[in-house]
Amino acid sequence: MPGVHSRSIVELRLAAAGTLLATLLISAGAARAALPPVPIPAENPLTEPKRVLGKMLFWDEQLSSDGSVACGTCHRPAQGGADPRVGRNPGVDKGTIDDVLGSPGIVSLDRAGRPEPNPQFGLGPQVTPRAAPSNFGALWAPELFWDGRARSRVVDPLTGAVAIARGGALENQVLTALIAPGEMAKRDRTWADVMATVERSRPLALATDLPRDVEAARAARPTYPALFEAAFGDPRITPIRVAFAIASYERTLVSDQTPWDRYAAGDSNAIEGRALYGWRALQAFHCTACHTPPQFTNNEFFEIGVRRAALDLGRELVTHDPADAGDMKVPTLRNAALLPRFMHTGELGNLGAAVTFYINPPALPERDGIPGFGLYTFNMSQVDVADIREFIEHALVDPRVRDETFPFDRPTLRSERSAVAPRTLTPTETLP
Repeated sequence: MPGVHSRSIVELRLAAAGTLLATLLISAGAARAALPPVPIPAENPLTEPKRVLGKMLFWDEQLSSDGSVACGTCHRPAQGGADPRVGRNPGVDKGTIDDVLGSPGIVSLDRAGRPEPNPQFGLGPQVTPRAAPSNFGALWAPELFWDGRARSRVVDPLTGAVAIARGGALENQVLTALIAPGEMAKRDRTWADVMATVERSRPLALATDLPRDVEAARAARPTYPALFEAAFGDPRITPIRVAFAIASYERTLVSDQTPWDRYAAGDSNAIEGRALYGWRALQAFHCTACHTPPQFTNNEFFEIGVRRAALDLGRELVTHDPADAGDMKVPTLRNAALLPRFMHTGELGNLGAAVTFYINPPALPERDGIPGFGLYTFNMSQVDVADIREFIEHALVDPRVRDETFPFDRPTLRSERSAVAPRTLTPTETLP
């Protein structure tokens, strides 16, 4: 998307030079805008049986090849939809500038499901090359993952037919994770493997403290084939149906009960004191140009200087356009105060560090004929930083997300109860 990228750079350059009017006018109108309805593709209408099935699949560790990782392992509500665990991905060599704090996945498994040493991680859990992003900013986005590789059009991996013509990034995200060797899959995992695993698994057999809606659904239909029949009309388990169910559940995770939402609805007392100063500071420093209300993201991709593009090409890996080198998706600020760490590298360990990053970020290379130096540098005082933190911490956190109450309630995972999580397999253990 070179055109979009170039236009956004020009807008931000003007803002950095002191031209605030356009951004302030946009933000002023957005300040009273409610979250739009979550787009639902016509090919995957939302139903209650499908939602509750998706909730069970999302939190079921049995979907991974070694029974240690669920979708929800890396996307927990109380951590802002991200991963409270941390592992080090060493890149090409450990302890150098290309190291990333990512999310632990499963141990390396061969085609038969037996542990095999990994060149980077040995027999320990593999670690993703980017930190897990929050899943709460994903509901409106046309493309997902840090680089946007989960795109809008969905193709059935079994038939090759188009399953969703437009608006299926959530479904594609699911399909990608299920067969990703560093995350949930053994080497050369097939869709037949995935379907067989789901069919023979007792729903959420490894979890405890099941939410009431999940417990009721499992009591009424104690097998996955029965649950798929309720959701889809027959008991067939297919990859596209797994993706449809999980995406349906995710589309119900709408975090719209923050103080800012009350403020946007007309309650002028919902944001007060330093949080209100922080809201004004976000506009004055043009943070809202990218973190645009009401979603607090514009769902675009930029390089902000977190790391050299040569170490992670980011968006360029998807678009194959050198102009997109190093670009990463703009994350939402909603529930960002709950995140355990920040940026796609995971290197910033608290919200304050994420805000102060913009006071003196690394210089960026020239792009589209525009010098990059200082593009994302903002002359913020420590008072400004404190005010912005106050706004994000107190105005953008949904208490249901923080407290993991419905619809953000969840079971307790086996890996959370284990002394070693994710667990390490013995060299002779074989799993499906």
